[in-house]
Amino acid sequence: MFDYRVSCFPVTCRKSHCIYLHKLLSLLQIPRKMMLFFLLMDHMTHETSADIVFLLDGSDEMQESERLILDFVREFVNQLEIGPSKVQVALIQYSAEPTADFRLNTYSLKENVMSHLSNVKLKGGFTLNTGVALDYVKNNVLTTSSGSRAQQGVPQILIILRGRKSEDDVLGPVDRLRKAGIALFSVGVNNTDTLEMEQLAHSLRAEYLIKEKSDFPFVKEQFSSMARDIVFLIDGSDDVRSKFSAIREFVAKMVDSFDLDQGKDKVAVVQYSNNAELSFNLNTYNTRDDALKHVTSLKPKGGRPQYIGAALQFVRDNVFVSTAGGRHHEGAKQILVVLAGGRSRDSPRGPASMLKAAGVVTFAVGSRMSNSAEMQVISSDPNYTYSIPDFVNLPRIQQSLMSHLTQMGVEEETEQGKNLDYFNNLDKHLWLCETRKRCHNMN
Repeated sequence: MFDYRVSCFPVTCRKSHCIYLHKLLSLLQIPRKMMLFFLLMDHMTHETSADIVFLLDGSDEMQESERLILDFVREFVNQLEIGPSKVQVALIQYSAEPTADFRLNTYSLKENVMSHLSNVKLKGGFTLNTGVALDYVKNNVLTTSSGSRAQQGVPQILIILRGRKSEDDVLGPVDRLRKAGIALFSVGVNNTDTLEMEQLAHSLRAEYLIKEKSDFPFVKEQFSSMARDIVFLIDGSDDVRSKFSAIREFVAKMVDSFDLDQGKDKVAVVQYSNNAELSFNLNTYNTRDDALKHVTSLKPKGGRPQYIGAALQFVRDNVFVSTAGGRHHEGAKQILVVLAGGRSRDSPRGPASMLKAAGVVTFAVGSRMSNSAEMQVISSDPNYTYSIPDFVNLPRIQQSLMSHLTQMGVEEETEQGKNLDYFNNLDKHLWLCETRKRCHNMN
């Protein structure tokens, strides 16, 4: 029997949650479970693409688990839609130093990947330098030359299977992965060091402990149905007229990734300058195609100067409300993305505080002409503030912002979950373990 721990570290966010599973009969029972969490977090679906790197502890200590580890990878890959426009996978082993078995752009057909996996053997070695391996993946595998599609907005995912505690530092490499917008999933096998797992999760607000029976499908069903109301508040003033096409393209790419057709996500767009103007509301469109058609036809409203405070108040009073399609009363996460091209003539502090008090999570993106202090005031968290030289540079932040947004529905629910009925339905199998506190049953 193997004890293992599965930790979900979407390291693009400071706050998240971990999934722990204990004492299953075999590692082979994990892949379908982890797949549920990829679906849950919107990192990947059958309609989207992803770059996935498997990083395996190939040290001598893992030799007795070799078959289970490699079967895990094969089982996982077998469930993916492999292809240059779908999911790409890479396999890296490490002990003292990392070795690439194959990279993201090595194979374009699933049968070739599976054929290679059927012949893989663990490399061996005594020393275990997980930190070195993490940096290697960031600098040599999740790169354009190795097939990474991060610049196209494709999710970058690293799954690490490891045994004992690393002999080098892991916190620095994990932080660098986070800053690069890479999501890390860690599977601990055999002699997993729990302290190191906690160190990796040092910024986590909450952890879930699930004792597996038949809970995962239920958890997935509940979490994947979490709704998001996403509003874009964009600068449409005369000052950004020449750059508005870049703003429009950025919003279109974001909207294209949302789940509007199934009703999970709703989206609205508001422009502002000297006043705020609604382009379309949360309840205007029920399909992604219809919303995209409107977004791609947007033209700047014009006018000056910019009054961001008044625009924030407009969004609070007229957009995040039930009459306009807002679903806060249904438990939907309400998210505001502000794109600012200049300083505000009024103070955004009061309206920003009211939005935060209402539970709205705000991201602020400012160009060089905006006021960085204002952007900090507007955003709900310092990590939710982005500064770019020009709006043509918006693609640089797309992956990071998308990672925050896709995690938002899951992450924020951990704070509200005590009051949700589905936690009670999990009975004794679901526990909430707050950081630095003892675990306690939710019932």
